[in-house]
Amino acid sequence: MVSDDTEHLVFVAQSLLAHPRSPDRFGARLGWCLRLWLLSVPAGIGLGTLRAILRLWMFRGPSRSGVRSAGNGPAMRSAIAGAVLRNRPDDLEQVVSVSTRITHTDPRALTGARVVAYLAAWALRDSLAERPPLCAFLAILRSAGSEDCQWVSLVDEIGAAARDCVPVAEFADRLGLARGVSGYAYHTVPVVAYAWYLHFGDFRDALEAVLNCGGDTDTTGSIIGALTGAVVGEQGIPAEWVDGIWEWPRTTHVLREIADRLTEADAGTDASAPVPYFWPGLVPRGLLFLMVVLAHGFRRLLPPY
Repeated sequence: MVSDDTEHLVFVAQSLLAHPRSPDRFGARLGWCLRLWLLSVPAGIGLGTLRAILRLWMFRGPSRSGVRSAGNGPAMRSAIAGAVLRNRPDDLEQVVSVSTRITHTDPRALTGARVVAYLAAWALRDSLAERPPLCAFLAILRSAGSEDCQWVSLVDEIGAAARDCVPVAEFADRLGLARGVSGYAYHTVPVVAYAWYLHFGDFRDALEAVLNCGGDTDTTGSIIGALTGAVVGEQGIPAEWVDGIWEWPRTTHVLREIADRLTEADAGTDASAPVPYFWPGLVPRGLLFLMVVLAHGFRRLLPPY
């Protein structure tokens, strides 16, 4: 089953299909997606995102619902915006800003979201088939938050690790993440961006390198999957991983149809309506997912650990 990270990517994709040229209307629709999503009892929702959605339900508009948090929410849902709006940089900047502000107002959350969106846009716009020059990669990272000294310092660390071809786990250790990558944007995004570059074009190696760091693995896995997928396409994803997905009502067929409509809209056709599916099924699906998560959690408390 997919996690909340993939669900948020779907929200952004559907909102872009509904309102591809209006960031404000995009934000309004995304706000309603998040409101209704909360009714499906999502497991593992971040505290910042939860507080923001509650503010949305209290009639705060998308421009006033965000809370001061530098969590991963905006970064985990921004890759699809970069992919769709890769040739429209002004629209991309506005959509990423709107998507971020709905839940998170900390500038570090926006920087993290920009990094993911910029890398996805770069990969598709330039049809990157080989690992790009390190200087170009670092320039993309810096452009996402050039006024933030903390972010610039992190980019320097990424560059130093890349020059020495340091394994992803060792790079995470250098950031103080030996016990796992946290839900903080300035922990997650540097690790994921570094893995994307070090294992460029290898979906399996990139994903496994990130997941083996531990921590917030559903989010790190979602982001690295989106970024590497922008390079290799569906044909570069291990088929057994796709075949192993059990999901309803947002089946893999629904996800493919959303991708197809985004592609058609990008080509200038009129097929830009959101993809319908049996949305009432999200409530029992959410309850089942929650039970699965709790079952795994309790199982880990019992031997063999």
